[in-house]
Amino acid sequence: MTVLALDIGGTKFAVARVDASGALLDRAEHPVGQSPTATLRGLVADFADPSVTGVGIGSAGPIDAAAGTVSPLNIPRWRGYPLVAAVQRLVPGVPVSLAGDAQCMALGEWWRGGHSGSSLLGVVVSTGVGGGLIIDGRPWTGRTGNAGHIGHVPIDPGGDPCVCGARGCLETIACGPGMVRWALAQGWTLATGRPDAKALAAAARAGARVPLAAFQRAASALATAILGTAAVLDIRDVVIGGGVAAAGDLLLDPLRKTIAERAGMPHLRDLHVTPTALDRDAGLYGAAALALLASGAPLTRPH
Repeated sequence: MTVLALDIGGTKFAVARVDASGALLDRAEHPVGQSPTATLRGLVADFADPSVTGVGIGSAGPIDAAAGTVSPLNIPRWRGYPLVAAVQRLVPGVPVSLAGDAQCMALGEWWRGGHSGSSLLGVVVSTGVGGGLIIDGRPWTGRTGNAGHIGHVPIDPGGDPCVCGARGCLETIACGPGMVRWALAQGWTLATGRPDAKALAAAARAGARVPLAAFQRAASALATAILGTAAVLDIRDVVIGGGVAAAGDLLLDPLRKTIAERAGMPHLRDLHVTPTALDRDAGLYGAAALALLASGAPLTRPH
């Protein structure tokens, strides 16, 4: 059994073929480009073949899983885009399953990332901030498919406007562009090159005061959202992924420290916060797992 996995992000699309044992057979990715629909069509055409028995899609949101539509905030051309129907036309006769990209990241980490627990919160910190939940060994997607999307938990109701239409969401503080905007407003300057999240991380690692404060501020906001989620759902394992999270200890050290300082209830004092074990492929593994679960196939986890 071979399934097709699609990871629809705000800046890139990725595709892979994965077998039932969890082996990633091949993969490719491409920038979204001027025509997201044409990019999707090209990637699927290159990978769909008669061996494919199902398709799983993890997409940036918000999504409407029941309708099979997506409205990625960073892809303005796709508003209510019928993604499931579009993929069904490209791979006729094959079932297609849809979930949020961060939900697939969480599922991929739980399936192939070596975690022993039955539940997990996955958080993607990148161009945006997303989240996904595994509860008792199953993805918990909620009523519309957007459960776990902690990027739009209000952290500062009087804060900056968010692309979702609210104000002060976690994403406005902890996403890469949000961190950079804040640092620039505090007087951070860059002698050469583009002021982006990678440059901010490099400056913080060199000891620059404002970039370090930007990471601390992001970690504080993330800690608030993670503790709130763990308090309600009694989750112990938290996995952090995404481009900003690639900064490693710059984000994870203050995040763990802040969680430890703020944890009150006993079930919040042993939160286990780790970086992704699967890096950029976590969402692809999760999308593949989505397709396998839809087919009734068991998910075999590594010991």
